[in-house]
Amino acid sequence: MPDAQELESYIRRKFAENVGLTEAELFSEDLSLSALITRSERMTNSVDLMEAFARTSNGLRKDFGLRVRLPALSLDTPVSKVLAVFMGEVTNPERTSA
Repeated sequence: MPDAQELESYIRRKFAENVGLTEAELFSEDLSLSALITRSERMTNSVDLMEAFARTSNGLRKDFGLRVRLPALSLDTPVSKVLAVFMGEVTNPERTSA
């Protein structure tokens, strides 16, 4: 099982790839989800955002055998909160068994 720092790095990288922004663009400004949709050329609405969450979750399952429930968050949620939700899921042993 990877440590928390490795998992956080993986989630940050995968989520950035899935939304089409760099990690720096995404996390240094702590964009809201609505701002993320506006800035990303790959995103047009919240459905695209949920697909990015799903792809990130699927990557965790395939690469680490970790199951993550997709977060349901409002569009004013900052990406740091999204990261915290993912980290809460992957570090909860009751939720992550494959």
